[in-house]
Amino acid sequence: MEFLKDLWGFMAARKKFWLAPLIIILLLVGILVVIGGSSAIAPFIYTLF
Repeated sequence: MEFLKDLWGFMAARKKFWLAPLIIILLLVGILVVIGGSSAIAPFIYTLF
């Protein structure tokens, strides 16, 4: 949790709020890769890309 506070503090102090959507999208893609690599849903996820 402290990492998220530090990240938010960095973005607020340097006015880099445009980083928030990038971080969220990267996290979502990472979750899709992890789920898609080891499940029966993999063929359906790979059709998205």
